[in-house]
Amino acid sequence: MNDSGTTVYLDHAATTPMWPEAIAVMTEELGRIGNASSLHTSGRAARRTVEESREVIAECLGARPSEVVFCSGGTEANNLAIKGLFWSRRAADPARDRIVFSAIEHHALLDPVTWLATHEGARIDTTPVCREGRIVIDALREAVDRDPASVAAVTTMWANNELGTIQPIDEVVAIAQAHGIPVHSDAVQAAGYVPLDFAASGLDAMTVTAHKLGGPVGIGALVIKREIEPTPLMHGGGQERDLRSGTIGVPLIAAFATALQITVRRQAQDVERIERLRQRLVDGVRRVVPDAIVNGDPEPGPDHRLPNIAHITFPGCEGDAMLMLLDAQGIECSTGSACAAGVPQPSHVLLAMGYDDVAARGSLRFSLGHSSTEADVDALIAALPGVHARARAASLVRDAS
Repeated sequence: MNDSGTTVYLDHAATTPMWPEAIAVMTEELGRIGNASSLHTSGRAARRTVEESREVIAECLGARPSEVVFCSGGTEANNLAIKGLFWSRRAADPARDRIVFSAIEHHALLDPVTWLATHEGARIDTTPVCREGRIVIDALREAVDRDPASVAAVTTMWANNELGTIQPIDEVVAIAQAHGIPVHSDAVQAAGYVPLDFAASGLDAMTVTAHKLGGPVGIGALVIKREIEPTPLMHGGGQERDLRSGTIGVPLIAAFATALQITVRRQAQDVERIERLRQRLVDGVRRVVPDAIVNGDPEPGPDHRLPNIAHITFPGCEGDAMLMLLDAQGIECSTGSACAAGVPQPSHVLLAMGYDDVAARGSLRFSLGHSSTEADVDALIAALPGVHARARAASLVRDAS
């Protein structure tokens, strides 16, 4: 706990607190019975809740209700999109064995693409990124144009989960559409902070999840055009257009719809407020740690970066050490590194941007959300000088030994 005895939560990009209204809707639905696939009265009532929620979600995302396929979350939706598109496109034409994707994708896409390469013979073209964490569009164009008939799918996240850098989705779509190649985008991080219009985007598939929007963990959606028919990952009762079999989680879906509706309704005012909080945070960090480096696109706005993520490198420090020191004072954030068998690994995102291992391991991500306050930011800034001094001293001792 910090001096005020409360936890300061600065990890909203990992998951954000549920809206009270979403909790209330979910709680009410949990008290009801009925399988949405059953034909009796309770089943029909459950189905009505699901379809009304689907309509709300579709309207919020600029999609048709029939394009919203419910999944357990972003990871499943990404797997269904990239594996399903690869399998179906290659089945129609064995020459389509390439996937084009960016070097900074979340592991929910990086890992299934790697799996397809290892187990299914997929050939992978990885699009490089610039120092700000944005894909090099000319490199993507070259990868596609080199042999478009061999490309099964293109996938590029809408906004990066570590940096918050927004990607040029319209340019990606234009390149792929010229050759009739389907495009998928992981919009999990973007959905709460950037207006999304699936129809206007030209995308063929898009991933969203509820728990980044103030909804519950365990529910998300793959928004996918009706004419696109990916190969399902699971087979069973044929729910969700026969793309995602399994009993439908009515309470989760109802809460998802409520959370998304609130988020979209409040988006403009919340984005403005959260951008001010982020600026307060960045200014404070630079004041108390002058050599700190703020990563990603410095410009705000829907063509540049998300308003809620501040990704900062602290030269001479280990990010993991700073994270634990902050956590001991009740301040929660994250590092861009991953852990494999207990060994910290540098962020593949920062490595792709040209950072070396040391800089990549010395970074923290502070992410804000709808419940963040000025007091949260001020608590971080108050704790940071001591935390930074201890972390730097520990690194000097380690380096000297």
